Amino acid sequence: MKLKYIISILCVVLFTLSCSTDDDTNSILNEVEDLIKIQDINNNTHTIEFFNKTGKFETGYNAISLRIKDNTTDTYVENASLNWIPVMQMPTTAHSSPKSEISKTIGMKTVYEGFIVYQMANLDGSGWSLSIDYTIDGNTYNASSDIVVMQSEFQNVTSFTGADEKRYVLVLRAPEEPKIAINRLKVGLFTMETMMSFPVVEAFRMTLDPRMPGMGNHSSPNNTDLTYNSAKQLYEGNLSLTMTGYWVLNLQLLNAAGELLKGEPITEDHPKSSLYLELEF
Repeated sequence: MKLKYIISILCVVLFTLSCSTDDDTNSILNEVEDLIKIQDINNNTHTIEFFNKTGKFETGYNAISLRIKDNTTDTYVENASLNWIPVMQMPTTAHSSPKSEISKTIGMKTVYEGFIVYQMANLDGSGWSLSIDYTIDGNTYNASSDIVVMQSEFQNVTSFTGADEKRYVLVLRAPEEPKIAINRLKVGLFTMETMMSFPVVEAFRMTLDPRMPGMGNHSSPNNTDLTYNSAKQLYEGNLSLTMTGYWVLNLQLLNAAGELLKGEPITEDHPKSSLYLELEF
C-alpha cells in the first residue's frame, strides 16, 4: 500500500477518535446541564459535586444529584458505590434525617441520585454536615463537610410525636407544581427508630382536609384519603385545589389498626389540625 494511502487512513482514524472523545466529553458535561450546583465536598483524591434544581439545600424533601471527579485526571468516576450520612448538630446531641440510598441515574454515565429530608434548620442555615462514604474499584474513601440548609418558606415537613409515643417525620413530595385541578398528593412518612435511623412507615392512612385560611377557611370537593403505595414507599391521595393562593393541608394520621396518632377534624371552633402541611401557588 502506498504511503499516501496509509497517511490518509491514519488521518481518518485519528479524526474519528478525536470526534468520539469530544462527543463523550460533551455528553458527560451535559449530564448536569439542567441542574444547578449546590456545592463541592473535597478530599485529597476526589471532588464530589452536588446538584439539584434550585442550587441549595432547604428543609423538606431534597432530590439530589451528585458525581465524583478524580482530582488527578480531572475525569468523572463511572463505577462508584456511595452512601451518605446527614447530621444535625444540636447543643447537647446530634441526629440524622430520613434519606434514600444513592443509585446511578438511569441513562447517565457519571451521575448518581438520591434524596435527603431535612426536617429542621437554624436561621442562618448552619448546623448540618454531610458525610459521604464511597468505594471505587475496591478502594474506600470518605469526604465530609458542613453544609448550609435554609428554612423553606412554607411548612413542607413536620416532625412530631404520635399518640403511640413514637417520633415521626412527615414530608411533602408532590405536587411540585400545583394547579387548579385534582392534584396527586404524595407524602413520605418516616419514624425515628434511633437518632441516626429513620425507616419508612408502612400501611398507615391519612385523612385530608385542605383549607384556605384567607378565604373563610373553605375546603374543596373530591379529595381522597392518603394510602400507602408500597412500590413507591409513599402515601398518595387526591388533592383538589379550586383556586390559587395559600392552602393548609390538614391531616389526621391513623395506624394500621385505625387508631388516631395525630391530628384533629376541622370544625368552626378548631380551624386547623395539629398535623398539617402548607403550599401556595
